[in-house]
Amino acid sequence: MSRPPNVVELPESSTHDLDLPQIGNPADTALSPAEEARLGARVVSQLYAYEYLLEDPQITDYLTATGWKLAAASGARPPKLEFFMVKDPRINAFALPGGFMGFNAGLLTASSTESELAGVMAHELAHVTQRHIARSAAESGGVASIATWLAVLAAIIAGSANPDIVLAALAAGQGLAYQRQVSFTRAHELEADRIGIRTLSEAGFNPEGMAAFFQKLEQQSRLYGNGMPEILRTHPVNTTRVSEARARAASMPKNDAPDSIEYGLMKARTQVFASRQPSDAVDAYAALIAAGHDTAPYRYGLAFAQHELGQNDKAMATLKPVLDKYPRQPNVGLLQAAILSDGKDPASGLVAYESTLQANPRFAPAILEYAEALIHAGKPEQAREILVSHEQAFGTRLDTYRLLAQAAREVDNNAEASYQMANYLYLRGDAGGALSQLDAGLRIASLSPQDRARLSARRAEVREALPRNYDPEERVRRRR
Repeated sequence: MSRPPNVVELPESSTHDLDLPQIGNPADTALSPAEEARLGARVVSQLYAYEYLLEDPQITDYLTATGWKLAAASGARPPKLEFFMVKDPRINAFALPGGFMGFNAGLLTASSTESELAGVMAHELAHVTQRHIARSAAESGGVASIATWLAVLAAIIAGSANPDIVLAALAAGQGLAYQRQVSFTRAHELEADRIGIRTLSEAGFNPEGMAAFFQKLEQQSRLYGNGMPEILRTHPVNTTRVSEARARAASMPKNDAPDSIEYGLMKARTQVFASRQPSDAVDAYAALIAAGHDTAPYRYGLAFAQHELGQNDKAMATLKPVLDKYPRQPNVGLLQAAILSDGKDPASGLVAYESTLQANPRFAPAILEYAEALIHAGKPEQAREILVSHEQAFGTRLDTYRLLAQAAREVDNNAEASYQMANYLYLRGDAGGALSQLDAGLRIASLSPQDRARLSARRAEVREALPRNYDPEERVRRRR
């Protein structure tokens, strides 16, 4: 897999603009689930457009698995949930309308235990299941108020490219609506704490995880003054709130909740992405191991960083003890396959990918990474077969459609490539880009009647999602 852009490569101004507040959901009379999904998707499309998301299948899969484990234990029936990581080294998390939940890279790397991370995720999930956004809408003017707030949020996200957008939004008086929305949602924090701690316990995590993490952050804010963690700006914490959280946790059953191996591996993987250079991560993990902290996650982190530097022989030697201890762990298997694929014997890498997928047939990252490796190895037909024969690759796995498009283009099936790339862009919230792909496909001279009908039908669906006055030429002019 190609390496996602480095977490810390975000411009300083855009990093500052990602101070996303914590929000939740309302009653259907104020904001329906369909409206929530539409509004949340608008913001997520901006996150995709400005490349603020860390699109690593393995990290995303870990967040998703942990999030749904918590959701299953919550006793609620949440809407469709989507979990993603933001390329921001600061500590923060947020929920958007429609079940979209974002977690900064800095949140995972700053957590000391899996229960601390799960505590923050449970808190965000409670905002979703309790429909705090919809309740906010009922208090502050309904859908129009929420839509205005989200318009400001989208402008803030886009502001790194055009700061005038933010100034214009604030000058129009939308900043006041934004501040009212933030203030109102803070009233839901205690409820999210209470429900989140119960969910944390029911899911088998240490119920003290949430309080422990917030106490750590509160202490950090007192030590560093203006260097307060971003999560405290949007989720205010004080001694009373921490004490109440601890008291609630004390009333819960004490779970023996050791960290999963996946937590340690994905924390290390995130830390490598968060390093300014892979060599920084190599130095950091090598020092930890030399100091006697020879753990599987640290070795994984060192091997991954060495692989990123192209030091594949060293990476394989570093990873070998982890492979010996966890021979069927899929993240470890995928790193071994990646190292072999980029080394002296790429064919052995494909064997390792296939072996990892056979041992973990429902592990979506294994499906995606094996398919991409097959494409790079000149086997696009086999890659397509892998993708379409594993249903776990579809749905929210957006890279499936990108890889199907790439595989189709490799065999000069341009109609299929346009169709699948349109699906990929549309699911990322870029309906205009999807329309352009479909139009390009419909201009293919040798298009079969079946392909024309398929592309035309999809075009009608995509066009319906765009404003009536949408002008594709304006999109081209803006890019210039």
